[in-house]
Amino acid sequence: MFDIIGDIHGHADELTALLEELGYSQRDGVYSHPERRVVFLGDFVDRGPKIRETLEIVRGMVETDAALTVMGNHELNAMAFHTPHPDQPGEYVRPHTAKNEKQHGQTLLQLSESQLSDALAWFRTLPMWLELDGLRAVHACWDDAAIGQIENHLQQFGGFTDKMLASACLPGEPLFASVEAILKGKEMQLPEGYSFQDKDGHERTKTRTRWFLDADGHTFGSYAMTEKLACDIPLSDDIRSKSRPYGESEKPVFLGHYWLKEATPKRLARNVACVDYSVAKGGFLCAYRWDGEQELLDEKFVYLK
Repeated sequence: MFDIIGDIHGHADELTALLEELGYSQRDGVYSHPERRVVFLGDFVDRGPKIRETLEIVRGMVETDAALTVMGNHELNAMAFHTPHPDQPGEYVRPHTAKNEKQHGQTLLQLSESQLSDALAWFRTLPMWLELDGLRAVHACWDDAAIGQIENHLQQFGGFTDKMLASACLPGEPLFASVEAILKGKEMQLPEGYSFQDKDGHERTKTRTRWFLDADGHTFGSYAMTEKLACDIPLSDDIRSKSRPYGESEKPVFLGHYWLKEATPKRLARNVACVDYSVAKGGFLCAYRWDGEQELLDEKFVYLK
């Protein structure tokens, strides 16, 4: 059985406290449980005060088979930040803008050059999703078409090579839209005149969607994933036609990424749960204790405030 843990962002103290609450203990410096394993949902780096320690805990558990993990968008961003642009000498796949440097700043500050190089090499080995017996895990969105396209390109490129990374991260490249959906979530353009400020204070005119729901009958406000939008305009035909809801008969799928703000965790749908409750923005680290149930239960969330 599995304990699924959301975005950590360098908060190693919160991680060790949660692992101990879940019954994991250290042996030879590695956390493990006699009967259970962890599934980490990515986003180990950036923002928090103990990034090196977080990587040590997670990698130790993964490498001893006490845990599984998927890649988060911050691992993807880190790889792209340090990978030269294939067509623009002196530039990088992820541009070194002030915004991107600030987001990645704590990782650069806390890791030595050799530690960073080692972490980046490990990131390239991480899967972008897990299809397990009875459950699925992905950082932001499960989409069969996008997963199929990414899988084909991974085989074509022979893994997460520089060429694969460029195709995944550069707008206009074949994999860009699919990787954006899987690791960052699906977005919709808001009607003219509507916008919001994201968690970092940036003005946004696109918002992430509740992609797992049938879009029919929704407004822009009700279909937005995390933003509280006072917009009762019905969704456009284009958005509704492109929606691919997650079927109620599908395996439970677990997500991170969305910086949920509720005081008490709860499922998003009968078979969809997010375990990112904004530990890096004054929230708390969260897990879901999964014991094989196909209909997820709110009482199975475990967290420490």
